[in-house]
Amino acid sequence: MIKLMAALKIKPGGQCKYDEVSLGEIMLRLDPGHSRVRVAREFKVWEGGGEYNVARGLRKCFGMKTAVVTALADNEVGHLVEDFIMQGGVDTDFIQWVPFDGLGREVRVGLNFTERGFGLRGAKGVSDRGLTAAMRMKPGDIDWDHLFGECGVRWFHTGGIFAALSESTAELTIEAVQAARRHGTIVSYDLNYRPSLWKSIGGLVKAREVNREIARHVDVMIGNEEDFTACLGFEVEGQDRNISHIEVDAFKRMIGKAVAEFPNFKVTATTLRTVKSATLNDWGAICWADGCFYEAAHRRGLEIFDRVGGGDSFASGLIYGFLKYNDPGKAVEYGAAHGALAMTTPGDTSMATLSEVESLIEGASARVER
Repeated sequence: MIKLMAALKIKPGGQCKYDEVSLGEIMLRLDPGHSRVRVAREFKVWEGGGEYNVARGLRKCFGMKTAVVTALADNEVGHLVEDFIMQGGVDTDFIQWVPFDGLGREVRVGLNFTERGFGLRGAKGVSDRGLTAAMRMKPGDIDWDHLFGECGVRWFHTGGIFAALSESTAELTIEAVQAARRHGTIVSYDLNYRPSLWKSIGGLVKAREVNREIARHVDVMIGNEEDFTACLGFEVEGQDRNISHIEVDAFKRMIGKAVAEFPNFKVTATTLRTVKSATLNDWGAICWADGCFYEAAHRRGLEIFDRVGGGDSFASGLIYGFLKYNDPGKAVEYGAAHGALAMTTPGDTSMATLSEVESLIEGASARVER
């Protein structure tokens, strides 16, 4: 019997202090519950951030040792975010604390007002994140050789949201992925294209310039067809935001082009979502590795409580599958199941347990457990 090569060359856990480290901004999410932002009289407060959500999911659901690299204003709001992070079990040793100027003219904590949507009314997010501590981060701020070399990190994750915050965060992201690769750490990157974030620093042209440079140092590239088109410039006929078998085939052709141009990509992955309404989606995922495609179980008619963070929870489940088994087929199933469960609870971050994820993979129902 021919033994297949492992998809990724991952450092053993015993050699590293951290299984995974994320670089990104963490904001306060203000959630009006079943109301709307414009008429709300009270908000539930959560923490969240595309890259951080991955580290938190890996820690709370999957029991991995994780840390986050970020910056916060040194005031009561910044320490509220820190308290959320500590509740999530993510190491806070690499948070940079920036002195608060008393007004927020120079540094502050970002806010994200997000309503969940319902039925025909889609989810809606309004960010208030200008002049934050994280967007001021720049090359030279972090001793990457200490983190990746002395501490040791098996997997490093970041993404296009943090890279788009400012010209200096784009430069820092490039510095970080180069350092991680230099130390033999697996690098994953979620393209997560947001036109509004790139608008003030060069738009689509800048987005492609930055993301194509970062892509040269990425082992595991995560993103849907819109992300690959906008950030890396790959376009394939038949693309449509409404997932179908035709689009899956188009995504496969796009990945073929991407891997040909970026042979350093060892894995690519994306969620597959058909949005029937804000509260009813079809949901699945697909992963490419070792020249083969692996598609997770497709869940039709998935009822959504809060869709924000579903993609990040997919990424954390995918990463867990590789860290634990180094098996792309298992990894995409863990990712799809974890993402599905994350959307059944409020907030950006996952409240699922490992046993729930594995039960869903095995086909468990939603019957009451007693």
